[in-house]
Amino acid sequence: MTSITTNLKLAEPHTPGNDLIDARVRGYQARIESVLEAALPSATQVPQRLHAAQRYAVLGGGKRLRPLLVYCTGEALGVSVDVLDAPAAAVELIHAYSLVHDDLPAMDDDDLRRGRPTTHRAFDEATAILAGDALQVLAFSLLADDRTAGAVPAARLQCIRILAEASGTGGMAGGQALDLGAVGRSLRLEELEAMHRLKTGALIRASVSMAAACSAPLTEAQRTALDVYSQDIGLAFQIQDDILDVEGNTEVLGKTTGADAARCKPTYPSIMGLAAAKARAQELKQRACGQLRTLGSRAEVLAWLARYVVDRRV
Repeated sequence: MTSITTNLKLAEPHTPGNDLIDARVRGYQARIESVLEAALPSATQVPQRLHAAQRYAVLGGGKRLRPLLVYCTGEALGVSVDVLDAPAAAVELIHAYSLVHDDLPAMDDDDLRRGRPTTHRAFDEATAILAGDALQVLAFSLLADDRTAGAVPAARLQCIRILAEASGTGGMAGGQALDLGAVGRSLRLEELEAMHRLKTGALIRASVSMAAACSAPLTEAQRTALDVYSQDIGLAFQIQDDILDVEGNTEVLGKTTGADAARCKPTYPSIMGLAAAKARAQELKQRACGQLRTLGSRAEVLAWLARYVVDRRV
């Protein structure tokens, strides 16, 4: 399986500045792994099989983009990293639960995730469903019970609200329903974009918004810049996913390529063409990075992530 360290290697030439940012991002990666490890129930705790499935689903590698966005947005806004642990872990738990459920036979029916069998293949369908359910509950429990010094109750309540809205029918779950309904149909580009702003983009947007909720009050310009940035990279991430499904390699990606075409799912390459999809992703990346000027030099790490989202090969 491709390691998460390799997953975050950018395709662009390294400069000393990039190396420093790269090191900070890897530090955040190591941190979220420790936070998730501590937050998940032990596999020796009853019910052992369910807890083992939860840990399998969450601790099996991955890019950790959403928690990285929490940490990096917080860094740009001067938020203590300790305050960001619970929101970072919560959004990753929601993401992990969504992958477990999306992989089920009733959804996308996938057998491979992150280079190994999907949770329902490694365990069974019923256990996978319960594991996803329990991960979702754990995400909100972490936010509600967080007693970290500096964690303001009003900010935690706002984080709960942001994550709930991003996870429900007005966000990720609604986007998945639209995605399932689109199989075998022809969509207009604006319909596809609206669907993915919910399915993929909502949690990415929430990651940035939760970090902002933990910060000192922002100006309207800063708030707008972060919102546009998060929406643009959320959409760019999905476009690049669609591109990699066409051009990528199963062994490198850790999941089956060509699956979208096999299921007759509308994608950016199928609607726009591959070249136009690549151009759209680059356009979104540039616009997202342009939004960060209002935050100054501390936002360089967010620009790094925007470039990663589009330039990644995994």
